[in-house]
Amino acid sequence: MKTLLIKNAFAIATFDEKNTRLSNADIFVEGPQIKEIGANLAHQAEIVIDASGMVVIPGLINTHHHFYQTLTRALPAVQNVKLFDWLRHLYNVWRHITPEAVYWSTLGALGELLLTGCTTTADHLYLFPSNLTGMLIDEEIRAAQEIGIRFHPMRGSMSLGISKGGLPPDDVVQDEDAILEDSARLIDTYHDPVPFSMCSVALAPCSPFSVTPDLMRLTAALARDKGVLLHTHLAETSDEDEYCMNTIGMRPLEYMQDLGWLGEDVWFAHCVRLNKDEIKVMAETKTGVAHCATSNMRLGSGAAPIPEMLEAGVPVGLAVDGSASNDSSDMLGEVRQCMLLHRLVRGVDAMSADRALRLATRGGASVLRRADIGSLEVGKAADIAIFDVRRLDFAGSLHDPIAALVFCGISHRAHTVIVNGEVVVREGALVNVDERAVREEMNSHARRMVEAAR
Repeated sequence: MKTLLIKNAFAIATFDEKNTRLSNADIFVEGPQIKEIGANLAHQAEIVIDASGMVVIPGLINTHHHFYQTLTRALPAVQNVKLFDWLRHLYNVWRHITPEAVYWSTLGALGELLLTGCTTTADHLYLFPSNLTGMLIDEEIRAAQEIGIRFHPMRGSMSLGISKGGLPPDDVVQDEDAILEDSARLIDTYHDPVPFSMCSVALAPCSPFSVTPDLMRLTAALARDKGVLLHTHLAETSDEDEYCMNTIGMRPLEYMQDLGWLGEDVWFAHCVRLNKDEIKVMAETKTGVAHCATSNMRLGSGAAPIPEMLEAGVPVGLAVDGSASNDSSDMLGEVRQCMLLHRLVRGVDAMSADRALRLATRGGASVLRRADIGSLEVGKAADIAIFDVRRLDFAGSLHDPIAALVFCGISHRAHTVIVNGEVVVREGALVNVDERAVREEMNSHARRMVEAAR
């Protein structure tokens, strides 16, 4: 097996149960697995990384995203609107997506994530225009395999078009039998349930206002029969509350409970609008949450009650969310935003740098129900992010170099990133793809889609 040795790390934050921190220490990796952590390790290795002056943390885990939205960042028409208006405008652009655009936007989003220390990511692709024949999620998986990230693709769906009382246009929704058939195909073709899996499929109807109750129930039954996780957006805005009450007669979480959509195999994105009783239900059922601080701020949706969720025992991870509601796939930046948002809303002691980093590591692993990632420990996957703190923007901050990653830094770009024992970012550059080619292809597809929507 290939061996790798990280030597002389200035600081290592393991995020194990004891929150162990080490100085001037090493990590030895064999194949995909961490084999030893400690000072002055004597191992010989094929790859040796000198981490002098650097901080080493577990790879960050992104629990919710929409990769294709990297092609519609900062559009003038949606810079200052709320979620429903934002969606109505962007559907007109997104209906022009192609398999090629999905592939290149995926490479772009994954590249940003890797460069900011993320080693595992989920993605929620729910848009399947009726004029397309290409396998869109297959293109995402191909891109993830090429760039070298650990991937949780989520087969999204929309079946309730505007003519039937839903929000999306009719030409971007699908027949429910076709949705279920393709969901089963993706699981059977790509889902790998073993430890250190690089591809774990989940099923993810888009939202309560874009699918029918029957599809929600049938999707849950299929997922549980196949042994995969379930995901959807929930309780993101006051408009959603109003829509659910007016059309269903229930609050969003009550609706999910009625559909059988609570439990350890379920996680929701956002959950901004949960009340105390609903938080208690989430905790009792161990239903997880993907907290999207930047997106919720960007769209003016509000601040999810994350400190209250954590105190109740709800599994919580962090997420950058779609790039058109964040305008970035900066995972370390998301950690900082999480810390600052909850200090603003609930006081300075509501969210420490350490707590925010734990949400992005151990928290994300708990939400994705993975025991093999989220901390640096012997036997766990070698998913490792290394940041150089010898830069000017970290000068004067080395009293606590781990916290400095969150408090300081103009650029959140990692020096080295390792996924499953493989180096995928080296000296701040992607190893497996040409960053310039990805950028140019993305800009080309973005222009084409916006022009087609005019």
